Amino acid sequence: MSHPQTLPRWADVVALPLINLAVALLAAGAVVAMVGQNPSEVLQALVHGAVGTPRNLSYTLYYATSFVFTGLAVAVAFHGGLFNIGGEGQAVLGGLGAGLVALWWSAHLPAWVMLPLMVGAAALFGMAWAAVPAYLQAYRGSHIVITTIMFNFLASTLLVYVLVNWLKAPGSMSVESATFADSAKLPGVHHMLGWLGVEWPSSPLNASVLLAVAAAVGVYLFLLRTRAGYRLRAVGSSETAAQYAGIHAKRQVLLAMAVSGALAGGVGVNEVAGVAGRLMLDFVAGAGFTGIAVALMGRNHPVGIVLASLLFGALFQGGAEVAFEVQGFTRDMVVTLQGFIVLFSGAMSYVLAPVLARAVVRLARPEVPHG
Repeated sequence: MSHPQTLPRWADVVALPLINLAVALLAAGAVVAMVGQNPSEVLQALVHGAVGTPRNLSYTLYYATSFVFTGLAVAVAFHGGLFNIGGEGQAVLGGLGAGLVALWWSAHLPAWVMLPLMVGAAALFGMAWAAVPAYLQAYRGSHIVITTIMFNFLASTLLVYVLVNWLKAPGSMSVESATFADSAKLPGVHHMLGWLGVEWPSSPLNASVLLAVAAAVGVYLFLLRTRAGYRLRAVGSSETAAQYAGIHAKRQVLLAMAVSGALAGGVGVNEVAGVAGRLMLDFVAGAGFTGIAVALMGRNHPVGIVLASLLFGALFQGGAEVAFEVQGFTRDMVVTLQGFIVLFSGAMSYVLAPVLARAVVRLARPEVPHG
């Protein structure tokens, strides 16, 4: 992805995404008006549905938690020169790893042992699933985009096979595992706040949100404050120059994809250990693909990814409320709004960059006194 040479960093990271978001909202508002709806009413319902009540805010943060994990996964691979679009499959394997550990040991181990084991298993399974396309890219020349696409389908098929043939609860018609013991369930945020004497409505938001924050901080420190992160970014910037400087490029490909897969596995922790309390089909629900748009909008920077995740979490939660509250406004229209955000913030993110660059130059140019 090429960056305009004349665009300052602050304008690229802050101003341009905000402008793209405003243009996306204007375009979406025009479409809403064309179908006979009031754009102002829809926007008010969207904002209220996303953050208008503590419960709505909790749902927004719950969705954003998964998007932080997958957005960071895409960003780490991107900094290594790779386009990992296999976050969906890596999240599936992360959930499978966490679920297997819970089914095997949750009845015998306390929560302070069980929960770290589930987090570690999710990261390990996601890492292992990403390592195979990484090896094929580094040592066999297979393109990472093709292999990660295929591994998404393989992961879904593997989950179905394991659930149907091995893990489905006896006597149940639903394709899902037995419920985990209490030691394998992450506490909800409403429970955690209750321990502090704060009353909060129940929601799916759970302690995974703290893991997502820790992951964002960890990725920032790894990429921008460590030698390993510098080597990875060097390979992503120019593999030939990095090799000339003595950096083993193939090892960096493996490292980037391993870290990326481990981060994507965090979605499994959020959904399996934090919400469902059992292993079930389709628990990822597209979070891996949404992470691509989140990373693009956040400029592959951890801070930007957190902000973009909050935006997409608000769109998911607020959109569901709009479809329920506004008569005649369907879920398909909500998807259209989300599509405009992805279009202007991802695929067309630099269309308006030349205009912004000229405006910045004009503002920064000192005025010459007359006479």
